[in-house]
Amino acid sequence: MNYAALVAAVSSYTENTFPTTDMNVFITQAEKRIYNAVQIPSLRKNVTGSTTASNKYLQCPTDFLSTFSLAVIDPTTGAYTYLLNKDVNFIREAYPKPTSTGAPKYYAIFGPRSDNETELTFILGPTPNAAYGTELHYFYYPESIVTASNTWLSDNYDPALLYGTLVEAYTYMKGEQDMVLLYNTKFGEALVQLKRLGDGLERQDAYRSGQARIPVT
Repeated sequence: MNYAALVAAVSSYTENTFPTTDMNVFITQAEKRIYNAVQIPSLRKNVTGSTTASNKYLQCPTDFLSTFSLAVIDPTTGAYTYLLNKDVNFIREAYPKPTSTGAPKYYAIFGPRSDNETELTFILGPTPNAAYGTELHYFYYPESIVTASNTWLSDNYDPALLYGTLVEAYTYMKGEQDMVLLYNTKFGEALVQLKRLGDGLERQDAYRSGQARIPVT
């Protein structure tokens, strides 16, 4: 299902034609509800970077939402070491002196950057003693079908997108409560099936239990 097909389906189901601006809001709101309910493959992104010796902070990508994993790469051997996620207060307590350096073992989301309050930074513990390579796997919002025309979600499991958009559209219309309940039920059923894939089948061999994972029968 592409963007045009989704718009046509929503208009047909609701027997209403919506302004493009409103329709796009319905769709993007539905996408965000889905993306925050299920960890599907298109939500994963990875980026490489590097630490700076004697600098305990590491910049987050501009589209960063949350972390799947963060690893540092030894500059000599190329070996990967996955850091453990902790609170800022743990790192401050464990390494009270920023001048105490070594190979990082822990990280935490520190807070907004001083030069841009809308972007986040990581704090590392201990402070890196060298320039280590980094590899970050993280959660982000992929491009919406509104601008991409086709997405992983629309190509692989469009019922969730359709019913999620219908919930938003029919709520906007202040439609009959029985229909709102019906679309919400259908949306919930679609999310359950999508979670079986995203949080179940695709997590069977996950190394860390911190990832969302449900048993599959």
